[in-house]
Amino acid sequence: MTRKQRRLTLIGGALAVLAVAAFLVLNALRDSIVFFSTPSSIAEKHIAPGQRFRLGGLVREGSIVRGDNLNVKFDVTDGSATVPVKYQGVLPDLFREGQGIISEGAIGPDGVFKADTVLAKHDETYMPKAVADELKKKGLWNEGAPKKISDTKGATQ
Repeated sequence: MTRKQRRLTLIGGALAVLAVAAFLVLNALRDSIVFFSTPSSIAEKHIAPGQRFRLGGLVREGSIVRGDNLNVKFDVTDGSATVPVKYQGVLPDLFREGQGIISEGAIGPDGVFKADTVLAKHDETYMPKAVADELKKKGLWNEGAPKKISDTKGATQ
């Protein structure tokens, strides 16, 4: 073999090993790449009890039941399917009925999702209270619709 042939063989072999490694990594992460699963996709996938994943959807109206020791039960729905959820801990301030949430945990053998983390999503018009109060003082904040804030030079920020 000439020097050029050995070099090409080495490069070709390295590329093949890299391609196989990339395939194996992507194949292993196939289900983990999703940010969260909806109640409908959980029913379709038949997720095994004990397997950790993220559940996302809306808190169903009238489903929140608060118990002792910060225990909370509620249902998460996507409009076509519903999953009952149990959680123990302090809920986020934005948590309420009809609110979008993402919770992390696993489904138990009884079909109830046991969450160990609950994250409440806010809409894109969210404004921190301190910032909204400051803008109200200056007369630049309109409760009904977002308003463009202009500085004294007339440029839009």
